[in-house]
Amino acid sequence: MRFQSMFLLLFLLSNIVAISQSADVIGKWKTIDDETGKPISVVEIFKKNGKIYGRVSEIFDAKSRDKSCEKCPGEDKGKPFMGLTVLRDLVQNGDEYSDGHILDPKHGKLYKCYITLEDDNKLKVRGYVGVSLFGRTQYWHRVQ
Repeated sequence: MRFQSMFLLLFLLSNIVAISQSADVIGKWKTIDDETGKPISVVEIFKKNGKIYGRVSEIFDAKSRDKSCEKCPGEDKGKPFMGLTVLRDLVQNGDEYSDGHILDPKHGKLYKCYITLEDDNKLKVRGYVGVSLFGRTQYWHRVQ
């Protein structure tokens, strides 16, 4: 009986770990243009020094692949879109990742940001100025 209880406990713990790993923001996400509804790029989200970052790893429009971010502020000015870090310094607060920034390379603007998983394959990305009420939401889709 004791062996069965240990086996059941190990089984439950392994399932909990598997579920928590599948529901993670880390990975590759397809971004969608708000106006056209077409895919723009793939952003690879990763963890570095306990914070969440995202960099452009693929651009779907061949004409845009060699472009640089001329409107971007500070150290990002003139950097190629490909490889550009667009999510920065997000920290986990429960189910949400916040207190960081998102860069809009199209307009060269830096916004406060938070992200949350809607489900395993859909990420809510909210960029805003001041308070979250004044902003824009995008939904990114996990690349399988």
